[in-house]
Amino acid sequence: MPRVSAGHLAARREQILDGARACFSRHGYEGATVRRLEQATGLSRGAIFHHFRDKDSLFLELARQDADRMARVVAEQGLVQVMRDVLADAAGGGSGISWLGTRLEVSRRLRTDPMFRADWEQQSHQLTEAVRGRLARQREAGNVRPDVPIPVLARYLELAFEGLVSHLAMGLPVDDLRSVLDVVENSVRA
Repeated sequence: MPRVSAGHLAARREQILDGARACFSRHGYEGATVRRLEQATGLSRGAIFHHFRDKDSLFLELARQDADRMARVVAEQGLVQVMRDVLADAAGGGSGISWLGTRLEVSRRLRTDPMFRADWEQQSHQLTEAVRGRLARQREAGNVRPDVPIPVLARYLELAFEGLVSHLAMGLPVDDLRSVLDVVENSVRA
C-alpha cells in the first residue's frame, strides 16, 4: 500500500472541514447526517472518520477553528469587525468566513449539552480575552472611552454580538444592521 504524504493528509483534512462547514451551516448539527457529510465532502465515511473520531469531534474542530479566527480578527480589528463579517456573510456579500452557521450551532449546544459546554469553555475564554486585550490596547491609544471598565465594555460587545447572531437566526431584516453596528462601535469609542 503506498504511503500518503503529510501534505495529502492535511489537504484531505481541510477538504473534510470545508465540506462539513457547509453541511453544518446548511442543515444544522442534527441534520448533518453522515450521508450528508459524505456528499458535502465528496469523501466516504471511512475517510472522514479517519481524520475525526466522530461527528461531534468534527463539529468541535470547526467551532475551535472559528473561535481561533475570531480571536485573531478581534485582536487586530475588534469584535465589531467580527460582527460586520458575520453580517456581510449572512447578507450574501461576505468573505466566505461563514461563522454564522457554526456560531448558531454552538449557541444551541451550549444551552442543551453540558459536555459540549465544558469543552467549549476554553474557547469562549479565548475570545473574551482577545476582546479585553483589544479594548485595553485601544484605551491606551486613547481610542476607547475611559469611563467604563474594560470588562463591562467587553461584556457589552459580546452581548451585542450574541444579539446579532440571534437576530440573524430569526431571519429578521438586515438592511439597517450596518448602521446599528456603527452605533455599537461609536458607543465604546472615546
